[in-house]
Amino acid sequence: MDLMDLLKATGGGDSIGALAKTVGLGSSDTSKLVESLAPALMRGVQKNTADEDGLAGLRSALETGGHDRYIDNPDLMASEDTRADGNNILGHIFGSKDVSRNVAAAAAKDTGFDAGLIKKALPLLASLAMGAMSKKTSAGRELGSSLGEGGLGSLGDLLGIGDSNSGLDDILGMAKKFF
Repeated sequence: MDLMDLLKATGGGDSIGALAKTVGLGSSDTSKLVESLAPALMRGVQKNTADEDGLAGLRSALETGGHDRYIDNPDLMASEDTRADGNNILGHIFGSKDVSRNVAAAAAKDTGFDAGLIKKALPLLASLAMGAMSKKTSAGRELGSSLGEGGLGSLGDLLGIGDSNSGLDDILGMAKKFF
């Protein structure tokens, strides 16, 4: 399952449409943008959950963040609070604004979209991704208690756990080269 499938499966179709409207994209362009950004987002989450502390942090964020609101209420995609929350999420996922900017630059090159548009969309997509992961895991309650005891549960497939040839390392590696 990829991020677009997860968003649709968790009821995020309207929120994807609201994201598109907020940044001024049509539906096919939005799909193209999500496909370009999703691997870097998911790989960032995967890297952050590679140890017990990271898994606990994700579980806590899913349990307390109320991110499912971004799936349930598409109008929130136009909110500055959503963008601010998304930027906080990106800070946790990527560790620095430089990596986030470089992911946007790589996606701009990949899609042909303006990097400024992608920088506007990226925090909104991060908010939606957390919302979809929250719904998929019942607000984190379906994650395992440790990496050895269930770990990422149903998110394992989304994050490419066990798929060592996923290409996701290449995207983050390319993004990190820019700074």
